[in-house]
Amino acid sequence: SVPDLLVENKGDVRVLFLEGEELVGAKQNRILNTSVLVAAHTKIKIPVSCVEQGRWGYNSPSFGSSGSHSPAKLRRTLKASVSKSVKEKRGYRSDQGEVWKEVSSLHAAHGVESGSAAMSDAFATYQDRIAAYREKVQYVEHATGVAVAIGGRVVSADVFDKPSTCQKVWARMLSGVVFDALEAGTSDTVASVSDVEQLLATAGDLPWEPSEAVGEGEEYRAESKRGDHASALAFQETVVHGSMVTA
Repeated sequence: SVPDLLVENKGDVRVLFLEGEELVGAKQNRILNTSVLVAAHTKIKIPVSCVEQGRWGYNSPSFGSSGSHSPAKLRRTLKASVSKSVKEKRGYRSDQGEVWKEVSSLHAAHGVESGSAAMSDAFATYQDRIAAYREKVQYVEHATGVAVAIGGRVVSADVFDKPSTCQKVWARMLSGVVFDALEAGTSDTVASVSDVEQLLATAGDLPWEPSEAVGEGEEYRAESKRGDHASALAFQETVVHGSMVTA
């Protein structure tokens, strides 16, 4: 169905799906509504949002990772609507109309033409620019997270359970924010390490609320007074993926 995908993990280890990552194929491309840890040898339905409004025919019988991740603007819209749904006991549902609106704005801002209004067409159009950014901003050894600042504003921060997880998803996480950077243009203001530290410090003071995770572990969500949205997926007292997207 449009808001759900069935995942079967046939392997012997847990698999982590990231909030905002794009899955392509089947009848429509989708993005994950929240991070999900899928146990080994398990079938589970995961909550998703459509990011290809104009296609209803099969490209393939199944889905695969595109290697792309949602821009910060789309991530905030997604996280805000999903948190609202969770609070209202409606599960991990997004506002699909708002998601489509963000994809449309992405295309308009960057001059992307897409017959099926697919977010993936924006990534295909700008693949050279994305590759250039990835080349300049490569994984930092031993890093367990990544914070992204555009000009003087920190737009997102993601933390993971260990360096190997962060290294695997580093290039993917950077793909979406390239569009936020291109749209913002150049700036004389530059964010500092203290700006990132301040954002992370405020995360500890947020009114975190627990919710039942889709897969394994426990999930927590919070919103700051200024409209920052945060979530954390924990397993065995370790944060597997925590993220914060600013207003």
